[in-house]
Amino acid sequence: EVQLMESGGGSVQAGGSPRLSCAASGFTASSYVLGWFRQVPGKEREGVAAIDSLGRTRYADSVKGRFNVSVDNAKNIAFLQIDSLKPEDTAVYYCAVEEGVYIQAMLHLWPPFFKYWGQGTQVTVSS
Repeated sequence: EVQLMESGGGSVQAGGSPRLSCAASGFTASSYVLGWFRQVPGKEREGVAAIDSLGRTRYADSVKGRFNVSVDNAKNIAFLQIDSLKPEDTAVYYCAVEEGVYIQAMLHLWPPFFKYWGQGTQVTVSS
């Protein structure tokens, strides 16, 4: 079974550039889509970025130009680079994986597409 563990969160000053990591294990399929989501209390989980096993990416309009998703397939680690951090980026960030698909199968960057989830890492933006 796929297991995911996020890290790299914490308290970061506005304007900073944290990099979140998602360590993955238990993959059995050669194709996958990995997504990054964030959630604040009282709001729905929001998809921010996704990448598939061919390196193709997709971003939410709200984060384009500031967020960058990448994967080191040799080390089974995915990254979410956040640049020019804003107070509204404060959230718990999750990575998620769906196996056996490519990114074109994902009509929307939304939670029901993904089967496996990490526990999340908190990012708090301080001004």
